[in-house]
Amino acid sequence: MSCHFLYKHIQREIMAILRMIKRSSATRDIPKGHFAVYVGEMQKKRFVIPISFLSEPLFQDLLSQAEDEFGFEHPMGGVTIPCSEDLFMDLTSRLRK
Repeated sequence: MSCHFLYKHIQREIMAILRMIKRSSATRDIPKGHFAVYVGEMQKKRFVIPISFLSEPLFQDLLSQAEDEFGFEHPMGGVTIPCSEDLFMDLTSRLRK
């Protein structure tokens, strides 16, 4: 896969997420500049994270996996991330530093 193709693919993923965030009715309780994700293998837990994470390569990899497994729509108005809560919390703590 070429870098240009990968960049375009990631750009489309981010735009799809942003469109989903805008039309979600569940965003009323989410601070500006953030969005909801649902994380977990069996039971999903909701996290509110900064939109700036969308530009992070580690998070983009996770989004690619999420798209492959779940697509971007979640019934509660967020993105579903296919990983354990522990892995997600480790990743987000690294991104916050």
